[in-house]
Amino acid sequence: MKIDLSGKVALITGSSCGIGFSVASGLLAAGANVIINGRSQERIAEAMSRLDDAKRVSGIVADVGTLSGCNTLTTSVSKVDILVNNAGFFRPRPLLEISDSEWLEMMEVNVMSGIRLTRYYLHSMMQRRWGRVIFVSSESALQIPSEMVHYGVSKMTQLAVARGFAEIAINTGVTVNSVLPGPTMSEGVENFVQNLMGEAGTAEEAGLLFMKKYRPSSLLGRLTTTDEVANFIVYLSSMQSSAITGAALRVDGGVLRSVI
Repeated sequence: MKIDLSGKVALITGSSCGIGFSVASGLLAAGANVIINGRSQERIAEAMSRLDDAKRVSGIVADVGTLSGCNTLTTSVSKVDILVNNAGFFRPRPLLEISDSEWLEMMEVNVMSGIRLTRYYLHSMMQRRWGRVIFVSSESALQIPSEMVHYGVSKMTQLAVARGFAEIAINTGVTVNSVLPGPTMSEGVENFVQNLMGEAGTAEEAGLLFMKKYRPSSLLGRLTTTDEVANFIVYLSSMQSSAITGAALRVDGGVLRSVI
């Protein structure tokens, strides 16, 4: 299968590192013009230098966890063909200690960013009768982690939001889907796992220990890589994925003990 996204414009939020950066790299390799996003000019500049394609890569500094940040993006970029709602964060916290402000911050970044941007860009996609919207959720949406319930709730909410947008885009050539990665060796997860599994040495050793102790249902037995998740997102962004919409699709290494 050859995925050719030449001429398509892709916007990936939260893409200066981690899964988002790997998605940007994969879409660029498939021929798309890529817009990366992050909250720091320094991180954006570093990511753009790593992607190393001044003609087809641009970067926008904006905090999409705020209304003003989303407005900065939509003002700078009036239309896109592919929107990957990847921006998000997690924070381990005992449930009874999660304050209202922490709940609201989690929902603003992980949920409202995707709602605001999809609400804006979906109109022109539907008018042009082609587009791809992908929400990067998590296996935590279906298997709420006891150490960060607010994160799991935000990821479950994404699934409902994505399905709703998919139904609005019925019969337009626009697809809207969610991807559910399992624990993935991104920068944030690497730090989290090493802090949690302090007795382990390398990041890889800590990851293996984490999976054995906290995600024993994993059939993969290790953390996935950002490229493994990105490969699937690139496919969902392609013409070849045209019959897949309104779906929540797993790239979780078999963590979820479910056949569907």
